Amino acid sequence: MMKNCLAFLFVMTVTAAFAHGPLPARLTAPPDLVQVGLTDNDTTAGGVARLCEQVTFSRGLRYGDSEANVLDVAISETTKADTPRPVLLFVAGDTFTGDRGAPDLSRDIQDEAMCFAARNGMIGVRVNYRLAPAATWPMGATDVAAALSWIHGNIDLFNGDAREIVAVGYGAGAFHVASLLAHPELQADRADVAAVVLVSGIYRAGKDASDSEKAYFGNDAAQYDKRSVFPGILNVDAPIVLAWAANDPANLIAQGETLKKTLCGTGHCPRTTVLRSRDGIASAFGLDGSGDSLAEPTLLLVHQLEARGLP
Repeated sequence: MMKNCLAFLFVMTVTAAFAHGPLPARLTAPPDLVQVGLTDNDTTAGGVARLCEQVTFSRGLRYGDSEANVLDVAISETTKADTPRPVLLFVAGDTFTGDRGAPDLSRDIQDEAMCFAARNGMIGVRVNYRLAPAATWPMGATDVAAALSWIHGNIDLFNGDAREIVAVGYGAGAFHVASLLAHPELQADRADVAAVVLVSGIYRAGKDASDSEKAYFGNDAAQYDKRSVFPGILNVDAPIVLAWAANDPANLIAQGETLKKTLCGTGHCPRTTVLRSRDGIASAFGLDGSGDSLAEPTLLLVHQLEARGLP
């Protein structure tokens, strides 16, 4: 009965949010995942449009009580209905306060990453979450938990497989994803993921914390260690892909290197990628033709999840 009610409410929400026509038939992907990105000659607006051709977006689907608690879903109209598809969940944010760049531009850039997911036989999901200073630790992580709970309860309506969720945390979003995994007390019902990709995150704030970090973690530096991802992240069994960019600030590179070294010391060494550059999540996936990117390791990770034969 509850499932039927959720489905009815979902259909009503989609009807209000859809700007690109009705939901297509249930989807699947080709047998082999194929990387779809932009070449050096395709980095114009037209190239982006081609990447998103035959990709349908469901916008503004509510997963929580706050106006900020909405998510978008992207699916390909060209895949066929055989088996449920993996889910690539994007949790992005340059800062904890979200004060860099124009919001519309940020959404367009994230749309490109969602189209990358859809064109590669996955379901792309982008989650919006509450920002500091109105939302302080641990509200970013609990919002991600609530979004994951929504995905587990509803992604089958898009032919998504809730057993194969790969959460991609970018910038501040990397901390929220890692923090959720590291602090089981923050996890909601059915908030698990199959794997994570962490990009240029702050994993332990220090005494030199930026104003944005202080807005989220608070001004009391004595609280920062227990609000970090350590030591809980060391108990995570899910596969981890860890990345940062060669041109990241020195403190971000140090954060990634420290997390990698600590994880490797436990025998759970993450696959690591050093990006040539990073100017938004689309750049991190090489969709601007920037070369070294997360596209290949992410697709390999998803392919391995599919091949492991979940019951």
